[in-house]
Amino acid sequence: MDKYDTIVIGSGLAGLTAANYLAKMGERVLLVEQHFQLGGLAAWFKRKGGHIFDVSLHGFPYGMVKSCRKYWTREIADAIVQLKHLRFVNPQFDIQTTFDKEDFTNILNARFGIERAQVEAFFAHLGKMNFYDNDSRTTRELFEQFFPCRADVHRLLMEPITYANGSTLDDPAITYGIVFSNFMNKGVFTFRGGTDWVIGKMRAELERNGVEIRTRARCEKILVKDGRVEGVVVNGETIAAKAVLSNANLKTTLLDWVGEASLPQDFLEKVKKVRINSSSCQVYIGIRKGETIPFVGDLIFTSRAPTFSSEELKSFHTQSRTFSFYYPETRPECKPDYTIVASLNALYADWETLSDAAYEAEKKRIAEESLQALEVFIPDVRAKIDWVEVATPKTFQHYTHHQQGASFGTKFEGLAVSTDISNVVQGLYHAGSVGIIMSGWLGAINYGVITAQKMLRQTVAK
Repeated sequence: MDKYDTIVIGSGLAGLTAANYLAKMGERVLLVEQHFQLGGLAAWFKRKGGHIFDVSLHGFPYGMVKSCRKYWTREIADAIVQLKHLRFVNPQFDIQTTFDKEDFTNILNARFGIERAQVEAFFAHLGKMNFYDNDSRTTRELFEQFFPCRADVHRLLMEPITYANGSTLDDPAITYGIVFSNFMNKGVFTFRGGTDWVIGKMRAELERNGVEIRTRARCEKILVKDGRVEGVVVNGETIAAKAVLSNANLKTTLLDWVGEASLPQDFLEKVKKVRINSSSCQVYIGIRKGETIPFVGDLIFTSRAPTFSSEELKSFHTQSRTFSFYYPETRPECKPDYTIVASLNALYADWETLSDAAYEAEKKRIAEESLQALEVFIPDVRAKIDWVEVATPKTFQHYTHHQQGASFGTKFEGLAVSTDISNVVQGLYHAGSVGIIMSGWLGAINYGVITAQKMLRQTVAK
């Protein structure tokens, strides 16, 4: 068609969920995605040797079960399984945990000597934190309040959240508290079947509900006239719509596609002040068919850095990385496949200006350092590997078009801008990885629903 009720730009989980919700409510929805497959960073790829790799590490809170059942299907919700073996290995401690409130309380009490009452008070405080509270503390200040001068405790509490959403100790405490308390509910979960399975099921559900899907369809402009959205230009074609929802990078949406001339000056200044979040490097490791590796855990947060710091975690020569192990039961419908993904936080600026030769050399360095770190847990692993590949912030920028290859959207101030867009340009909305809603899969799905519901309310009001 040449006109729709809603056009959704981008097929990250927020865009997919919003499109599905709107279609079920009777809206005529077009979903456009510049890549050849759906999912955004919730995507996958195949390589020689029969390996299937998820492009990034995936772990989410138990709340995903409810959200998937309510906004997707019971089949998708029933495929969610817990990762029960998380390990932290660094110079300060070596522990294994199920990463839930009860286990963490026991660990902090027995291994770190923190009074149980103090730990429980910390968790209770996090559970009461609300985005609308006027809380100006940083995460560092929050930790010092409950666990003063305990760098080891700070590391245990902060390290997995930094990997999950790019947060630092100097970000607002609210960005930590809400995310951490969500994970502490019942642990960390993932999908049995892998990213390819769940995105395939989501696509089928979208099509059943009447969503028109166009891949290899790149948005070039969001059309705005007299303060109201009129449609989009995709691959040179103008398509009209009553409303547009962008699941793309917030600054790309407003500065590139809408354009500065269509935004009020005071709002434009807020947009320009929004900071892009950090990116990451991934090392994809495939184990040769017929070979096996021992079970060493589901997720291992490992580091040789003497103490934790957000700066070290993102540094070009970081000594910290997370290993995610994919055993055959991860994708039970496929031939037995063992794959491992090492994830390192990274900054786009460190990779942006490298020459081609330097770029390739640094990729080889990261691969080698990751293999050395992996050998600590599986000493003979090199003899079993038949595929190693490295993705950098430039890789993520190339495939997702996220500014600076951002893995986690924008910093905290981006949320207020994102939620205010429809008040500035009528009919234009945004959902994605911003602020405290940037915590991966669950945050993306829920933000997609929140925005879709807002769109319907404002349509009815008009």
